[in-house]
Amino acid sequence: MHHNRGVSLGQCIKDRTDYAKNPNKTNEGEHITTYMCDTDLVDSQFLLSKKLYEQKTGRTQKSNIIMYEVRQSFKPNEITPELANKIGYELAEKITKGNHAFIVCTHVDKAHIHTHIRWNSTSLDCKKKWRNFFNSTRAVRKISDLLCLKYGLSIVENPKEKSKHYGKWLDEEKPPTLSDKLRQTIDEVITNKPVNFDDFLKEMQRKDYEIRHGKHLAFKSKEQKKFIRLRSLGDEYQEDYIREVIDGKKTHTPPKKKTRRNDKKVNLLIDLQSAITAKKGVGYERWAKTFNIKQLAKTMNYLTENNLLNYEDLKVKSDAVNSAFSVLSKALKDTEKRLTLNSILQKNIIQFAKTKAVYEDYKKSGYSPKFKEENITEILLHQGAKNHFKELGLSKLPTMAELKNEYKELFAKKKKIHAEYNHIKTEQQEISNAKANVDHLLNIQNKEQEQTQKREKTSR
Repeated sequence: MHHNRGVSLGQCIKDRTDYAKNPNKTNEGEHITTYMCDTDLVDSQFLLSKKLYEQKTGRTQKSNIIMYEVRQSFKPNEITPELANKIGYELAEKITKGNHAFIVCTHVDKAHIHTHIRWNSTSLDCKKKWRNFFNSTRAVRKISDLLCLKYGLSIVENPKEKSKHYGKWLDEEKPPTLSDKLRQTIDEVITNKPVNFDDFLKEMQRKDYEIRHGKHLAFKSKEQKKFIRLRSLGDEYQEDYIREVIDGKKTHTPPKKKTRRNDKKVNLLIDLQSAITAKKGVGYERWAKTFNIKQLAKTMNYLTENNLLNYEDLKVKSDAVNSAFSVLSKALKDTEKRLTLNSILQKNIIQFAKTKAVYEDYKKSGYSPKFKEENITEILLHQGAKNHFKELGLSKLPTMAELKNEYKELFAKKKKIHAEYNHIKTEQQEISNAKANVDHLLNIQNKEQEQTQKREKTSR
């Protein structure tokens, strides 16, 4: 983030941080966390560090970069704002390695929860600047993906720098093309092991394909308007290649069809009446009907496989799974909270020990303003650590060995809970969607029965 022309440095920093802290986006500041800075004073503290940088080093900043930002977005309905903020904080810690103050603001004003991570370009000791490096975007993305996987969240697999054509993206959803059908027929004929190439052509004719000989062999079915040349189907469908496969010189391995992940997953039905009322259009309505038919089939398969065809059994099972999910979710959040508190306490104890000598000298100097100005970073870190201990009500600090042992036990506990949580989460999503689809269907049936009864009464 650069210093804009025509605006003071302080105002520019304030504009940047105010947007991230927007109370309308962060639920009145509930989803904001900071490191080595105060939420209300972050702009002033960032500005102060830049002034101290000039005083300590005697250098002026060549570039106009005042801070750096990472935006981390999550799949809708998959994460809570609290966990999103926690992941953002962990990501910021790994990026800055504790050398730069940062603020993490999670925005909940959009359908997808997303987090703005902004860190000061000037280091905490006010002697260095953040150094960006080649391919830093890829490095940050990898760290972010690892954190998301750690908490069982979705990531963008094989991200592409350039967008893909929508038709290619939906490749497996589209009906097979005429070329696909021709490939499938050739695969079937070759699988039956024709004696020679002439036998292969006869089999293709029996499959209702017209053959055109010439420089390039071509086929045409009753569906086709034009002939399709073998050369256009790919390397494994060339005439010479097929001849070698029939002679036993090569093995034919049809390309595997790509399948979409979670193809068997039960999704929620679309409310067609709402779509019609919203005037989505005839095309959308036709697609939604097909989608609903598929989801009803998946729902029926799920209920049959899990022996839940009785509605009462489905309701009891759904309540039990939801209850188990809530218990595990709470246990996981509590463990994560304790881990975070443990980690923060460790860091404050380390900072307290590192800056103790400087703070003692500061006291001996009679709290000299000059001494404070020269050692402002160490003094602020020491005071921040002392305030943290006071907030926790600690009269005696625990040893680092005790804290590390506690952290190790909590992490092992979290790992165990997380494995159970991931399993129950998938089950909970499946059964919740299946039950919602059944409820939706029963509601439609009840409405139809009510309308029928009303018509009967009117006719009488």
